[in-house]
Amino acid sequence: MQHSAHQILLKYWGYSKFRPLQEDIIDSVTGGKNTIALMPTGGGKSICYQVPALMMEGVCIVVSPLIALMRDQVENLKKRGIAAIAITSGMHRNEIDIALDNCVHGKIKFLYLSPERLTNDLARTRISLMNVCLFAIDEAHCISQWGFDFRPSYLRIAEVIALKPNVPVLALTATATKQVQDDIAKQLGFVNYKLFRKSFERKNLSYLVYGDDDKLKRMLNIFNHTSGTAIVYVRSRKKTKEISEYLNASGVKANYYHAGLIQQDRNQKQDDWMKNKVRVMVSTNAFGMGIDKPDVRVVVHIDTPESLEAYYQEAGRAGRDEKASFAVLFHNKADKENLASIEKNQFPDVEVIKTVYHALGNFLNIAIGSGKGISYEFDLIRMATTYNLNIIAINNCLKILEEEGYITLSDGFYMPSRLKLNVSNEEIYKLQVEQPRLELLVKTILRSYGGLFDDYVRINEKEIAIRAKLSTEDVVRSLFYLQKLNVLDYAPSTNSPMLTFLDARCRKEDLTIDHSRILFRRERLRERIAGMLHYTESNNVCRSNIIQQYFGENPEARCGNCDYCRQRNKLLLNDIEFNELKKKVKTTLLKPMTFDTLLQKAGLMENAKVVMGLQFMLDNNIIITNPQNEIEWNDN
Repeated sequence: MQHSAHQILLKYWGYSKFRPLQEDIIDSVTGGKNTIALMPTGGGKSICYQVPALMMEGVCIVVSPLIALMRDQVENLKKRGIAAIAITSGMHRNEIDIALDNCVHGKIKFLYLSPERLTNDLARTRISLMNVCLFAIDEAHCISQWGFDFRPSYLRIAEVIALKPNVPVLALTATATKQVQDDIAKQLGFVNYKLFRKSFERKNLSYLVYGDDDKLKRMLNIFNHTSGTAIVYVRSRKKTKEISEYLNASGVKANYYHAGLIQQDRNQKQDDWMKNKVRVMVSTNAFGMGIDKPDVRVVVHIDTPESLEAYYQEAGRAGRDEKASFAVLFHNKADKENLASIEKNQFPDVEVIKTVYHALGNFLNIAIGSGKGISYEFDLIRMATTYNLNIIAINNCLKILEEEGYITLSDGFYMPSRLKLNVSNEEIYKLQVEQPRLELLVKTILRSYGGLFDDYVRINEKEIAIRAKLSTEDVVRSLFYLQKLNVLDYAPSTNSPMLTFLDARCRKEDLTIDHSRILFRRERLRERIAGMLHYTESNNVCRSNIIQQYFGENPEARCGNCDYCRQRNKLLLNDIEFNELKKKVKTTLLKPMTFDTLLQKAGLMENAKVVMGLQFMLDNNIIITNPQNEIEWNDN
């Protein structure tokens, strides 16, 4: 097995050896064990299920909530000559039917599905007929209400796993606290399982927190004193463009990225950054997921994220090549107030949620009792304008409706036009004879694309128009006409977010919201914000240690690289001497006293080492001075 795994790694990925933990996880999976793998961003999670799946007979079902990432994974596998497909919202029902049939008959090796798709009867029926070798659950923290990105549809995964009781399950995540780890095992029904956990310590990453009010000036200074590419994360789409323009005007080549851009622009911006034509990408959190760029030297957060899970995942996109890199976070009073407003606004009143649900059904023209399982192109801004609703309020209500299992909303991603012929060759010939005006178009399509009678094939209407010497509008109009005749299925390209109703639309007054779940999720959000504030506002603890402890680790030493450690490293005292000094000061300061009294009672010599150590403790609020200029121990 071990030799086979190395052969596959070399053949398809060109690597001669695995990264830490990858081989252990592969051995566990191929040994038939249910497995949980915690691997930080950039740890190579996909290899952990792709390699063992290629070692076994049958299809590997990969569950992921990230449609764009599924698409990228499928394209990467296809480039390596591996048959893979992703079933996503926006696909034609017949298209889905054919894809699942291909999995049943062994033509596909990797089937990527969203968790919502698993609730579909069609998918479940076909899965029961498949020869499944492995279930891979990506972003497994989504199954836990304790997690920062809970999705109720993940709770249904266990029902699908039960269809194939002897098939091993691999649950993967980059960020999970001890509570979330235990919940993953519980929700997936794991009894005997193996847990593999890579340390959350990133030895090459320097964590720096700055409280500057002039964030842009400090950021520019950082870029002027560092090299390599960078990412700047902000909360608003407007800021991405503004900060990008500021950097370009200041001599730093930058671009901006957010989910509201058309796919062609996003692809071009990402490509320019990947090829180092642009140094800095200023983005919302829509950028970076699944992008494997090893030489990112700096990740800057202009705005404070609402959880350490999100921050660690985004900051971890720096230094994947294990070279020295920086994770910079700006945090001031305004950021703290913004986090407080997030906690307040993220859980709207039930009446507001019901109003948005009702408006959503009207906006998408869904009749009461219909819409179940159907995906709709969705324009959030147009809905807000149409019904005079606040965009943030709508967004937060949609998240609640998603958590309650009524809808699912995916970010916009590009799906090219697809075409499949529904009739035989003879009927196609008959059509050309009976409707000569369509003859040239039909012949051009048949000559340009193969496999149209068997499956959905990607087409380009503009190229067809050029070859047939028609206008693109005429081509599209004719394709819709042929679809009306049931000669073919035509799915035009789309770039819009897709909203799927998981259940039939109900009346506003019949909508039920689980109040206890909302209260539970609100309390968990409050805890995550508190964890984030502890990280940003702690001045007397190693930043890396805070992160490790948050995720349940017990670090043995300071990282030596964060802002706190860099200050500590300037001291004449080593760690043992500093900790001894700190202990003496704490036990002596049972009540406020002057500096001289402290030295005397603690038995300390007034030398350079002691003075620098005490000054450091003052600078980092370990000890503080009161209005009487006396020294106190800071218990906060």
